[in-house]
Amino acid sequence: MKRYIPFLIILIILTLTFVFPSVEFKNSGHPNFNTGDIAWMLMSTALVLIMTPGLAFFYGGMVNKKNVISTMLQSIVCMVIITVLWGIFGFSLAFGDSFHGIIGNPATFFMMKGMLGNATWKAAPTIPLLLFAMYQLKFAIITPALITGAFAERIRFNSYIIFLVLFSIFIFSPLAHCTWHPDGILAKFGVLDFAGGTVVHMSAGWAALASALYLKRRNDANHAPARITYVMIGTGLLWFGWFGFNAGSAFGANALAVTALATSTTASAAAGVTWIFFDMLRGRKPSAMGTCIGAVVGLVAITPAAGFVSVPHSLAIGIISAVVSNLVVEWRTRTSIDDTLDVFPCHGVGGMVGMLLTGVFASQHVNANNTTGNGLFFGETHLFLVQLVALVCVSIFAFFGSLLLLKITDMISPLRVSAAEEEMGLDISQHGERL
Repeated sequence: MKRYIPFLIILIILTLTFVFPSVEFKNSGHPNFNTGDIAWMLMSTALVLIMTPGLAFFYGGMVNKKNVISTMLQSIVCMVIITVLWGIFGFSLAFGDSFHGIIGNPATFFMMKGMLGNATWKAAPTIPLLLFAMYQLKFAIITPALITGAFAERIRFNSYIIFLVLFSIFIFSPLAHCTWHPDGILAKFGVLDFAGGTVVHMSAGWAALASALYLKRRNDANHAPARITYVMIGTGLLWFGWFGFNAGSAFGANALAVTALATSTTASAAAGVTWIFFDMLRGRKPSAMGTCIGAVVGLVAITPAAGFVSVPHSLAIGIISAVVSNLVVEWRTRTSIDDTLDVFPCHGVGGMVGMLLTGVFASQHVNANNTTGNGLFFGETHLFLVQLVALVCVSIFAFFGSLLLLKITDMISPLRVSAAEEEMGLDISQHGERL
């Protein structure tokens, strides 16, 4: 019976496409569409999408040679599954009519209805609503892909697909709604998250820690990276795509996008060089792997702050995040936690550091849309306390919610491969393919 479930799902999707064609037009008077903004957001959407193949290379180069294809596919498959889910009701869950500020109404944009014509989103009035939806889709794609580094080399592919769907529905969508919808509870509370420190990196980081704890250690946790050159290629693609990730979150070709682009690249550079120097201070050789990891940590940490801080403060964010994540990676290696590719120390901790430092360095002179206040650096405490409360609440929700989803998934389909399959390698045992 289980073998027919995928065919049943495809049949349901085909039926929906005929029953609910997206032909309803929404007109909002005379929208102030700006062709420059539309062009930039089209480019940003493509830039963010390329981050997922970049992540596939980044993770794929770090694992054993026998698990490269499996690890990379775990990222790529998010592009196809989450896109379909988003088109049916995922966008509505994140950005539909608010239900008590927690989740969107799945019927609001069901099957992308009402997305054509002059429809716009409140926070992005110069671009079509459909473009806004496609841009946000790319964030929904990469978030569950980030988690895969924590359980690499030991998860059944079929079970992973179930988990990523559940995570997208019950963890990512509520957090996106709470943080980025005008009626979301975190948005109303005054939380600042420019491009996904909370929604993307903290949620993925805490889910990664939950996954590492739930699936327990690999039978053989010692391995040599398959291709460090893959890691370097992945880093370049991630850094390149991150300009769309952060600068695109200004929703226009404007000065704020320029600020976000500048703070993103300077934070990444500062974190990369800090990782190298910090390793050297502790008697280690400056490595390609460390440089790449440091650069990505800087990108993670600046994400929530990119449109709220100045360039000098972005340098500070990059330096601080690199030191903190480096120390947490070192701590993790001395525990029994088998977070295969250190997703929690890099993405989870990096995201949390970025959230807190947004509360330290954010300035209303950089972004006038910041109505919560200035950061601690400017003598105000309110914003920092808001960020701290949000960090605690989101951490609890993402960690324990992910644990629950892992348990549910395990009940539906066992999560771990057998010892023999793990020894064989997931490329062969799960996909019948070899690098």
